[in-house]
Formats: sequence, C-alpha cells, structure tokens
Amino acid sequence: MKRLDTESLRALCAQAADSPRQRAHALWHADHGDAVQRLVMAMQPGTYVRPHRHADPDKWETLLALRGRVVLMTFDDGGVVTGRIELAPGAGSPVVELPAATWHTLVALERDSVLFEFKPGPYAPQEFAAWAPAEGDAAAAATEVWLKSAAPGARFAG
Repeated sequence: MKRLDTESLRALCAQAADSPRQRAHALWHADHGDAVQRLVMAMQPGTYVRPHRHADPDKWETLLALRGRVVLMTFDDGGVVTGRIELAPGAGSPVVELPAATWHTLVALERDSVLFEFKPGPYAPQEFAAWAPAEGDAAAAATEVWLKSAAPGARFAG
C-alpha cells in the first residue's frame, strides 16, 4: 500500500527547497510502462517548468492540489496564454483535468506547494515549446516571474 502522510509531504517539500530546480517528485507508478503514470510533485516559488505538452501520443493530465497554491497556465501554438487556473486545496480549483496535447506550465505561488499528477501511460517524453526558454537558460528566471502575473491574451514573453 502506498501512503502520503504529513511526514512524507514535509520531506518532499524539503527536498524541493534543497534542489537547484526548486522542485522534487516521488513516483507512485512502478515502471514507466505502467498504464497509469502517477506522481507527487513538490514545488517552490522560483521553479521554472518549461511549457510543454503530451502529444505523442495524445495524453490528458489530471492535477490535484494537496498543499499551497500553483497556477496552471495553458497556451496556444504561438505562445499566447489561453487559460490561467489557480490550483489550491482550499480555494480556486483543487482538481483540474487538462485535455490531451495542450501546451501548459505550472507556477508555484507559495512555498511547499504540492500536486498529485496522473495521466495515461506508458511514459513518453513531453514535447517542449520552441517559443519558451529551456530550463537553465539565462531567460528562464525572468520568464518564471512573468508567468506569475501573465493573463489570458498575453503572448509568451520568453
């Protein structure tokens, strides 16, 4: 039996805080070939999740907010923001299902934010948006700051 408790959440958040990427995850699936991919992801403000999609093959993705506040942003093919949804366990939307092949990113608004993610398997690498800077690129930090306040209709500023 797998279990997510206060101590495991605290440890995962501490791991994210200590990581240069400011995020950490714990896999709940046994193998990348499993029919359902599941993971717990802890995020700290300042982490940059490069906009991406799951399109080969098309896969939906469901996110459940366990702790903190995270913004899910969606984009069109040209990098225009098409949606902005705050995920939080006590406010906003605690659960969202993202349609297959949708460009998206996540932005942590509070320390120790945690999401539970699940999507169909088997694992397939995501496709990164060519219009967004790569993780570690000099423009990534400024892009993460822009994402915190970007509204639908804004064009990606990376």
